[in-house]
Amino acid sequence: MKQAGELSLPLLEMLKELHLPAVRECFSGQAEIARRESLSYEQYLYDFLQQECDARRNSRTARLLHESQLPQEKSLEVFDRKRLPQKISSQVGVLLDGSFLSRKENVLAFGNPGSGKTHLLCAIGQELIYQGHRVLFQPCSLLVQKLLIAKRDLKLQNILKSLAKYDALIIDDIGYVQQSREEMEVLFTLLAYRYERGSVMITSNLPFSQWERIFKDPMTTAAAIDRLVHHSVILELNLQSYRLEQSKKVMKEKQRGDNFGMFPGLIPLRLRLHSISPRKKPSAGMTKQNGMHKILS
Repeated sequence: MKQAGELSLPLLEMLKELHLPAVRECFSGQAEIARRESLSYEQYLYDFLQQECDARRNSRTARLLHESQLPQEKSLEVFDRKRLPQKISSQVGVLLDGSFLSRKENVLAFGNPGSGKTHLLCAIGQELIYQGHRVLFQPCSLLVQKLLIAKRDLKLQNILKSLAKYDALIIDDIGYVQQSREEMEVLFTLLAYRYERGSVMITSNLPFSQWERIFKDPMTTAAAIDRLVHHSVILELNLQSYRLEQSKKVMKEKQRGDNFGMFPGLIPLRLRLHSISPRKKPSAGMTKQNGMHKILS
């Protein structure tokens, strides 16, 4: 029977062959802990396999985040959910569990520019990735150009199949840039292909009543809306622009600073007034004469 030290090198080689990098890094330390704390074989096995699973999970998450093309700064941690109405906040809470993906439901976010539509869907997308789902973020204008190129090269079916591997496809700013009829035809083809096959998450500043401006044709518009709405969650973000609110806040702070700059002695004067002790009353041996106190002889 070999001693523990004699097994280290063969173990390292076997773990390398089995592609267990995390176990290869930690098994020696975990073995020392197991000996010191008299852990069972099962506990020792569980501990280092847990580290391998954690490492693989973290690696997969990092890979999915990179693949998603999501703006990493638009996370849930920095999104101000207090701005949302109670109903919308409750809907967001339900969406974050990711169950809508298994039902192939869509998420449609409407609102004025700057209301937080893109940030909210990107934040939800990141949370879905942390749960192990595959997500892809694409600005509508860029996605349409890719579809057009694929159609020209007779590869449209191929790109539709490649997009089908994503559990959620986030299409940002539908209708923000006016597209030609040919461009909107390939977009409709994509929406029809994903219908009941995978979730689509869309942001738009145009209500459905104005979507004929997008698809150029009443029948195509009705068909696109019908497919999107059939299984969907609609988020109406009728909020003031977040960027506008921040701009007003900065201007207000700047104006306040400018006012103090015009009266530099204002703050020190207040401080001095608080620090000056109350004036003492004249003693009995003093009288007021010509505006001054004079000691009587």
